[in-house]
Amino acid sequence: MSLSETLPVIDVDVFLSQPEDSEDVRQECKKAADALITYGALLLHDSRVSEEDNSTFLDLVEDYFNQPIAELQKDERPEIMYQVGVTLENTEKPKCAVDEPCLDIIAQLDPAERPLDISGHHPDPKCRFFWKMGTPPPYETQYPALNAPNVVPQDPELKARWEPTMEKWGQAMKDSVTSISEMTAIGLGLNRNTFKEAGKYGPHLLGPTASDLVKYGRKDTILAGFHTDLNFFSIHGRSRYPGLHIWARNTGKRIPVRFPPTGRYLLVQAGKQIEHLTGGLIKAGFHEVVVNEATVQTIEKRKISHPDRPLIRISSTFFWHLSSDYDLVPIPSLKARAQSLLANDAGPAKRGFQETVYEPMKVGKLVQNELKHIALMA
Repeated sequence: MSLSETLPVIDVDVFLSQPEDSEDVRQECKKAADALITYGALLLHDSRVSEEDNSTFLDLVEDYFNQPIAELQKDERPEIMYQVGVTLENTEKPKCAVDEPCLDIIAQLDPAERPLDISGHHPDPKCRFFWKMGTPPPYETQYPALNAPNVVPQDPELKARWEPTMEKWGQAMKDSVTSISEMTAIGLGLNRNTFKEAGKYGPHLLGPTASDLVKYGRKDTILAGFHTDLNFFSIHGRSRYPGLHIWARNTGKRIPVRFPPTGRYLLVQAGKQIEHLTGGLIKAGFHEVVVNEATVQTIEKRKISHPDRPLIRISSTFFWHLSSDYDLVPIPSLKARAQSLLANDAGPAKRGFQETVYEPMKVGKLVQNELKHIALMA
């Protein structure tokens, strides 16, 4: 595991405070695009983000998942592929457990850099809640299940806190990820609104995951198996428990994600939709969430510092999507850059640029294809 590598930090404040054509903005945007090409991920500094809001959000979601299973089951919506409401533990399967191209990538990694073994294809022991944060399209979508109305918990105390807290933190992350979509477009030589407009009516999701660390807190437990995300960008606030590892496409190194100890930071990861649209120039980033030594140490500290709080690991995550009816076709200039990199690279870097055919399709079709792989759609 690479302990020395750290992700580039991109400053959204520079982008928001200066003209687009300023040298500082252009350099920061190029830095963002290069980080995504190299790592599939970056750290984002954004002064609009409040640690207090993130903490309030984490408290709420911990309290929600601390309810009895019978209460949680009331919020399940399997008939619409769990695209709103709760998904309970041992439902979602890691796609890479049976996906041949993904298994090939694992096989090519140095044994010391491989993810924890997912070959048994066991479902992940994590739960999830999806809260829709998109603008409904002003037209009839071909994918109504991906654009379903939200579910609100029935418990009166949770219900009173739910919508204000979810909307406040969700909007903060949505604003940040929208800004990074503009910065990435500029850094790739595109119009700043290229991705922003494509995602105008996307079914964006505030999607915290929850792992019960009383049941699943033993070292080397897989909470979310090795996988990529199916959306355009995933953005994460600070979790209370470490355990997220990402893989840099250029080196094949497993990197434990570390936020700066204090400050207004978020983690951004590339997903399948940006990979498709850039013709593979930016690849969806592989990652896993596991219980490692640092997780175990944090569990013991939390037992002492917060004895009355549930021992539940919450990921503070937002999934930013392109509009479901948007036509996904690789942008020619970016596809050409990807092909050039594939032709010219050798050694470890070649791994990230294995040739893939990106067939034209609707975004909603890509999402449905991915949901079948992870057992959320029949």
